[in-house]
Amino acid sequence: MTTASDPSQEAEAEAEQAREHLEDVDDGCGCAEIWEHLSENRDEA
Repeated sequence: MTTASDPSQEAEAEAEQAREHLEDVDDGCGCAEIWEHLSENRDEA
C-alpha cells in the first residue's frame, strides 16, 4: 500500500530547499549583501 506524503512536510521541504542558497549570508544583512553573495555564487557556477 502506498502512503501519501503530508502536504505540510512537502511544503516545508520545498521552503528549506529554496533557502539553501542563502545559508552563507549573515542574518540581518541588507539587499546589497545578498545581491553580492548571489552574484559571487553565480560566477562560480
